[in-house]
Amino acid sequence: MSEIDFAALCQRGKACAGFDAEDEQTLLAEGAKLLPHLSAVTENFYAELMQIPSAAPFLEGRVDALKATHKAWLETVFSGPYDADFAARMHKVGEVHVQVKLPVEFMSSGTLLIKKHLVPILTEVFADNVAMLGKMMKAVNAVTGFCLIIMQESYQSSLLAQELDKFMAITGISRALFNNLASAYKDDEKPSAA
Repeated sequence: MSEIDFAALCQRGKACAGFDAEDEQTLLAEGAKLLPHLSAVTENFYAELMQIPSAAPFLEGRVDALKATHKAWLETVFSGPYDADFAARMHKVGEVHVQVKLPVEFMSSGTLLIKKHLVPILTEVFADNVAMLGKMMKAVNAVTGFCLIIMQESYQSSLLAQELDKFMAITGISRALFNNLASAYKDDEKPSAA
């Protein structure tokens, strides 16, 4: 399997989420104002998750560790920079969720729960500056969508890898042979210089 081009994934994720340079600048300039509130977001997030019966198996005996990891992750979401390294870290978050077999819909619902708890904080922190509140709402929506797109890429990559493993097991093709065939096919697809 080929290595992931995190720079390309980053650009694609930003485009799909509508996460533009203005959003990045807004978060880098104003995101620090949210940092003192992220513990509350994390606490509320896990309090809600613990009320969902299908989430219980993923939380049992791990809530405190998960809260610490979640808060640290949120801090990176609001401090950037939003580059290929950031995309690689977000992809790794997705990989961890794949490894624990967390259903993919939990990724989407988790992002929505986070935003649910961020909105009241945004309205409080930026109550005296409606224009900045609007910019932050847009930026938060975009950055969380950007993160979700990249994290879900891990699920897609994992599914493809599982299907490829099944194919190779059925056909008896080795990974080395498959990689050589795939590489030759890619080389054939390249337009020739005329």
